[in-house]
Amino acid sequence: MQSDDCNTELVWWKQPLRIIQPNMQVKDTGRIDPERLAQQMKELGANAMVFNTGGIYAWYRSDVPFHTVSSYLPEGRDLLQEMIRSCHKLGIRFIARFDFSKAEDSVYLQHPYWFVRRQDGSPDIIGAQRPGAWPLLMSTCINGGYRNEGVAVPVLKEALQRYDIDGVFFNAPGYVFCRCAHCRRKYRDLYGKELPEVSMELEPDFPARCFDDNLGAMYRTVKEIRSEVPMILYYNLYRDHLENRLQITDMLCTEPQDILSLGHTHIPEAWKPALSIKVGRSVPGRTDPFGIVHSCPGMDWRHTGLPPAEYGFWLAQIPANGGQIWHSLTGIPDTITDKRILRTVRELNVNAAKVAPHMDGAQPEAQVILLWNADRSAEGWADALINKQIPFHVLLPEQAEKLQPERQQLLLLPEGSSYSPAFIDSLREYVRGGGCILVEGKLPEPENRQGLHDLHDLLGISGDGGESEYLYASYLRFEGQSNPLQSGLEETELIPHRGEVTYCFPDGDSARVLATLVPPFSPLESVGAPPERASLPVVRTELPLAILNEYGAGKTLYFPFSLSKLIHEFKLEEHYRLFSNAVHFLLDGKPMVTVTSFQGLQVTLFRKDNSLLIHLINGAGRRPLATVLPLHNIEVEVRLPAGSAAGQVERLIGGGELEGVHEEGSIRFILPRLDIWECVRVSCLI
Repeated sequence: MQSDDCNTELVWWKQPLRIIQPNMQVKDTGRIDPERLAQQMKELGANAMVFNTGGIYAWYRSDVPFHTVSSYLPEGRDLLQEMIRSCHKLGIRFIARFDFSKAEDSVYLQHPYWFVRRQDGSPDIIGAQRPGAWPLLMSTCINGGYRNEGVAVPVLKEALQRYDIDGVFFNAPGYVFCRCAHCRRKYRDLYGKELPEVSMELEPDFPARCFDDNLGAMYRTVKEIRSEVPMILYYNLYRDHLENRLQITDMLCTEPQDILSLGHTHIPEAWKPALSIKVGRSVPGRTDPFGIVHSCPGMDWRHTGLPPAEYGFWLAQIPANGGQIWHSLTGIPDTITDKRILRTVRELNVNAAKVAPHMDGAQPEAQVILLWNADRSAEGWADALINKQIPFHVLLPEQAEKLQPERQQLLLLPEGSSYSPAFIDSLREYVRGGGCILVEGKLPEPENRQGLHDLHDLLGISGDGGESEYLYASYLRFEGQSNPLQSGLEETELIPHRGEVTYCFPDGDSARVLATLVPPFSPLESVGAPPERASLPVVRTELPLAILNEYGAGKTLYFPFSLSKLIHEFKLEEHYRLFSNAVHFLLDGKPMVTVTSFQGLQVTLFRKDNSLLIHLINGAGRRPLATVLPLHNIEVEVRLPAGSAAGQVERLIGGGELEGVHEEGSIRFILPRLDIWECVRVSCLI
């Protein structure tokens, strides 16, 4: 079996993959025709399929005690074996899905010590009020026997020895707070104290240690039985240490769900898939992460699909950011009643296959690095970068002290970032060598006074004026002529400000104030009445809101307030523009790629050999997107690698060449129409 769009010299799981996971409903088991289902997966563009194998239910005749075999399996047949053979016949890889997070109450009654215990000692029952004649499901403990040597390990061994499984995936493998005897003992052994009554009081690393111990054992089991079989594990956008996770798995996946059933006020941010994949790619030298996208607008509505325009936009962000697509469906094509789902899956896979050979081995190109501290501040800057079409890399906190001086780039440090002495030294060396940093908000106290002095010296600030109260009805004033932060905002002196301000002052001849604070003209309760008293009591202060400092061959720009939180909360164009102006100024006005700016347009840039790949994703319109709003005549300018000239400019998805205008060191072209996703390849002649 070989993929039709891969480097066949690599093992199969290091080649580009398009996975479809038809989540099996046990009552539909009798409707599964393995040959028909495999053919449907092929027609939908999949080259790998995830299929239920074991855990809550065994989809084969398991001999492992307490491994519940589905009562709906057809008699006299080995459905799992037939499914694997049918997939392999069509060149589709078979990835076995295991879920040991729950088990039926019949298992609980015989081994109650394998299950999660709540604070009052009762078990954690899932779906007790579910209609229908279903046995109860109970949450199993990650430290208990069911998820270890009691059931999970022998099931893995049995399945891997009995079937020609290509890969292993664990669904719902995470930690659930539990006060069973196993957890109390483990906690006491690790920390020398009793397990707390509530999860909020746990030692911060306890859930991760339980996860690593449990899934590490699963990984060792897989490798002991069949070392060539890869294992896939989740990572989380907000709380995982990826370098540790990669010690116990071969491939990573994440689940940026587009949950609409929570209501419009809770709609997920449009950039969630893009950022999730960027975080997963931040550890170099690993296979591209999977982005699992559920076809439904929420699990309570899992029997219908996302609006096609919304679904297509969400899906396209995965491959356009260098990830691998993983479609999660409820049921099989024959039981899915919303056929829009199948059409959207097929369309995305067709386009992904066109791009795959070009993206295989491609590396992202960006001048901007975002330190991802998993806080709202980092979310705000990610939002601004994506909505202002600025390509960026992600730097994880555990990688921060490894920062090395490179060609001039820009490092973004959102509020809440940590500044160890080693990190401050790395920053100083980075900027001294020609790099730039953009810092915001209240600065945490370094571990020593020298660190505080070094950080202030780097930012060109002095004084310890403390912090303001939370300010309402305040403003940012641009200072000076030809202010680089005011580009596109020349007709206004003020833009809205809100929040706390760190009082500081420029220190030294190299520091320059670019913006100042205009304090509140009124308490919040009286800002609207009467207008006769709306005059600003103070129109100008010397309290900085933006300080530019030259340091060695580089620059620093410090916003002593949280611009990212303003962007996150209000999404005003003035705040986006202030941010993008700061970025472009610190890049000396020479970004690698510029495009016609549309709100909702996303752009990523990759390089492979002598080609540049520019992805454009259209999310314009009010979400959830009810229809595709095409963008027209998007002008794109790309800087070429040093010493090269542009050759052919071609659309990989839409097909056809585009006319490029060659300028010194760059090429400019116009994309006449963008529906959902396009990838433009620019060949570079050396």
